[in-house]
Amino acid sequence: MARDVIYVLLLVAIPALILLHLAVAPYTKVEESFHVQAIHDILSYGVPTRNVSETLRANYDHFAFPGAVPRTFVGALVLSGLSQPFIWLSDKVDRQFLARAILGLFNAASLLSFASGLRRTAGKTTAVWYLLLQASQFHVLFYASRTLSNMFAFGLTTLALRYLLPEPVSPEVYKKRSRLSLFLLTVAGIIFRSELAIFLATNTLFLFATKRITIQREIIPAGILGLLVGLASTVLVDSFFWQQFPLWPELAAFKFNVISGQASAWGTDPWHFYFTSAIPRILSNPVPVVDIVGIAVALYQPATRSLAAYALIPSLLFIAIYSAQPHKEWRFIIYTIPAITSASALGASYIWTHRAKSLLYQLFSLFILASTLLSFALSTFVQLPISSTNYPGANALHALHSHANPNLNPNLNPNLNTPVISVYLGNLACQTGVTRFLQHPSSTSPNPPADSPIPVWKYDKTEDEATKSSPSFWSQFDYLVLEPDEAATVLALTTSLNQNQWEDIDTVDGFSGVRILRPGQPAGVLEERFVRSILSPKVAQVWMSGRELFRKVVSRGLWVELVMEPKIRVLRQVRGE
Repeated sequence: MARDVIYVLLLVAIPALILLHLAVAPYTKVEESFHVQAIHDILSYGVPTRNVSETLRANYDHFAFPGAVPRTFVGALVLSGLSQPFIWLSDKVDRQFLARAILGLFNAASLLSFASGLRRTAGKTTAVWYLLLQASQFHVLFYASRTLSNMFAFGLTTLALRYLLPEPVSPEVYKKRSRLSLFLLTVAGIIFRSELAIFLATNTLFLFATKRITIQREIIPAGILGLLVGLASTVLVDSFFWQQFPLWPELAAFKFNVISGQASAWGTDPWHFYFTSAIPRILSNPVPVVDIVGIAVALYQPATRSLAAYALIPSLLFIAIYSAQPHKEWRFIIYTIPAITSASALGASYIWTHRAKSLLYQLFSLFILASTLLSFALSTFVQLPISSTNYPGANALHALHSHANPNLNPNLNPNLNTPVISVYLGNLACQTGVTRFLQHPSSTSPNPPADSPIPVWKYDKTEDEATKSSPSFWSQFDYLVLEPDEAATVLALTTSLNQNQWEDIDTVDGFSGVRILRPGQPAGVLEERFVRSILSPKVAQVWMSGRELFRKVVSRGLWVELVMEPKIRVLRQVRGE
């Protein structure tokens, strides 16, 4: 009975934690910007049916900022379609939050489906341990709602792995599930991430080598159908939105990143990076030996060896092969985490169920439980607040809008009757949270009335350094959102020639590291702000009191604190007021 309650609570916890991470850190970074901007444009301007090329080029962000390679619109189109009914119900809904919540809940559903399959395969205790371990992994929870191509693919690959779990079903049913799994992997690879071709290959070869599928009945049908569905979806959708016929974005990305080797320009890592750095970091357990012991026990014990091998071999083989690519990022192997976590859960479950049979098992079971709970605490109360401070661009834009909003600050900006408010957005601001969702809508009229009570917003993201070196370039803007160094350069450039006068209206801080507080050193306010934002002022007060009590009684005044430093300055031009 207790296990049933814990299992249900953990099932609820996964989507709840994903939504919590989204609520605490609702903004996006530059890696996610293409899909976010695409969702915005589809929801704002619709899918044009007349004057298609002109409408797309005039309104859609990807023509102004296409990026190094084209990316698919398929994920953005699906999320936009799923968001539309909620927008019809309430036009004031936060559309960026809504779209990301739908993606996060889809990925949550895939993780819960995997847990359900693991329960049928290895029992409820293993499923409980899987969910416990999954709930403690920061990266999966934090990025589940983020509009990266990897996370669009993640839900499909997790469902594919779920269908490959050797549940107690008839061989024919398992073969049908295998076909569906290979179909999903094929579609995900063709549309979203080309590296999944390797993941598809390792899983296909392992299934074939273990005689669970055949070439004629499973591999060929799944491959052909997945190829047709995937290519039809991406080529038709993306050729339309990019106005290039025919266009297969992932093929273009593969040529650019792998064939031409351009991915290495973003940095390279040694071949062992995924095994020695990325996987331990994603698994998030503060004591890596816990995962090692769990997997080792699962492989050693005859009762769990086969299932652990089925989960690990295709995933580890994929990582080993993909390690040949010099440019490495943890998100490129995120698809393997459910399988690796399930192997660790098998070992943890075995140790837990045998804890009464020996002192060693009892000690290890308590050690694994304590380590997992500590990992959850660090993920939720340390890594999450740290990550929420990495979006100064979004916070700076909110500060600017609040300053220039006549309803909020009627006395701060005497220039509010100006029909157009022009804003320059610097590079760091655009990389750390600024999206079209956060920008105020621009006027559809090129010459708004001079007495218009509603300001028209114009945003500029010029990157050309030669253009930006001219004082006259900066004179056109009412507001600047810049890094401190660039702001100082602009001020020196313009004020030295008496071109412009600027005043600071806000400085936005961002995370810059951690520091150890020694006895007598006062703590900062970041922790209080975080607890206040997700819970309440009263809970924040309790937290602060508890922290001081801990420093006084337990740590003798020591404390580890987040350090913030100025990241972005918001400047307003003073026009002879």
